[in-house]
Amino acid sequence: MSGINEYIDNEVKSNDVVVFMKGTPGFPQCGFSGQVVQILDYIGVDYKGVDVLTSNELRQGIKDYSNWPTIPQLYVKGEFVGGCDIIREMFQAGELQSYLAEKGISAKGAA
Repeated sequence: MSGINEYIDNEVKSNDVVVFMKGTPGFPQCGFSGQVVQILDYIGVDYKGVDVLTSNELRQGIKDYSNWPTIPQLYVKGEFVGGCDIIREMFQAGELQSYLAEKGISAKGAA
C-alpha cells in the first residue's frame, strides 16, 4: 500500500464520519462539496473534512481508494457511502439520517 493509501485508510478508519472534499467544511471550493457540508451541518453530525486540493496525489488517491470518480466522497464507520448526488438523495428521502443512526452516530438536527 502506498503512503497516500495508508493516509486515506487511516482517515477513513479513525474518524466515524469523514468527507473527502474540495476545500474545507468552513470554506468549500466547489458546489458539490458545499452541498454535502450543508447537509451534514443541517443534520448536525460531527464529521471531519479532508481537503483533497492540498495535493494531486491525495485527489487521485481517494478516487483509486473508493473506485469512485468524483469528489466529494463520504465515509461512515470505514464504509464508502457515496458522492454528492447519493448523499443528497439519501438526505431528501430521510435515509441518510436513519443510516447514520443505524451506525450509532448521533445527529443533533431534526429527523
